[in-house]
Amino acid sequence: MADKKDGHWMEKAFANSHGQFKAKAKKAGKSTSAYATSVTKPNSHASAKTKKQANLARIAERSNKK
Repeated sequence: MADKKDGHWMEKAFANSHGQFKAKAKKAGKSTSAYATSVTKPNSHASAKTKKQANLARIAERSNKK
């Protein structure tokens, strides 16, 4: 659990992302933040992988604001 407190878990989470979610957002014609919001809504038909990527993008957005 120590990894979550010191932020190392984020490095591991982003290691394999390679801009995949950003590419999906661009294809949809939305910003990363707007696409993450639309994907995480309850009536979204996005895949589980895309929803996980959206949650990670939202966490990253919040951590960048600090």
